[in-house]
Amino acid sequence: MPELPEVETVRRSLLAHLPGLTITGVDVRLPRLIKYPAVSEFTTELKGQTFLDIQRRGKYLKFIMSGGQTLVIHLRMTGQLRYACPDNPLPRHTHVIFNLSDGWELRFTDMRQFGAMYLASHAEIEQVAGMDRLGWEPLEHFPLAEFCQELARRSAKIKSLLLNQHFIAGIGNIYADEGLFAAGIHPEQPAKSLTAEQGERLHTALVQVLRAGVQMRGTSFSDYVDGLGRSGDFQHQLAVYGREGQACPRCGTQIQRIKVSGRSSHFCPCCQSAPEQI
Repeated sequence: MPELPEVETVRRSLLAHLPGLTITGVDVRLPRLIKYPAVSEFTTELKGQTFLDIQRRGKYLKFIMSGGQTLVIHLRMTGQLRYACPDNPLPRHTHVIFNLSDGWELRFTDMRQFGAMYLASHAEIEQVAGMDRLGWEPLEHFPLAEFCQELARRSAKIKSLLLNQHFIAGIGNIYADEGLFAAGIHPEQPAKSLTAEQGERLHTALVQVLRAGVQMRGTSFSDYVDGLGRSGDFQHQLAVYGREGQACPRCGTQIQRIKVSGRSSHFCPCCQSAPEQI
């Protein structure tokens, strides 16, 4: 699933092209992707509206429209948004096409069909799209003291907690694993057992890893591309994620993979030694 750096990269790539363009038509080929409102209302209300801005909240893209509404798109696992010339062949699994006033198209493709779209007023959209309960934005408002206080209250394993979007918005498997490695913390360590020094290390590591991911335009393995169809480069900088059996870049120990609350977790057993309580 695209995480914060990937969604932010998509946002930035589309922001260079969409503002000022008007939607002249909407072709919905897989109606169940439109979660709110009804498809007929969705297409009718978007037609004639102009893109004013593109924002991001966690893993959600927010398209601010001229008619007082916000279009929210969640890419989920395999969703892609591309600004494309209509002469380019239509990719397989293209489910929604927004026709634009410059003659180009904004295409939404999704092989797994888990993506979602919502349209509501600016005031209502966060509740409609389920964004109202998202946690901190780690690259915008992420207070260290409050973060450490929350860690001390949580009994969940730290990897599971980092994946909780109500705790921190935008972090998934890739950046959780990379952040825990950079901080030297085992993914199964209970959050409340972290020392103040560990909490500060983790806070710093998460911010640094996410910023690096944005700078490198995201991590591309198979599905992720930006709004112009370009791959990211952060996969070349990964220390542990997806590197099971390979040497740790810090100490040379083989990277291991375990399941934490049903999710794969990659770590170095030397650099991220398990505390006694695990």
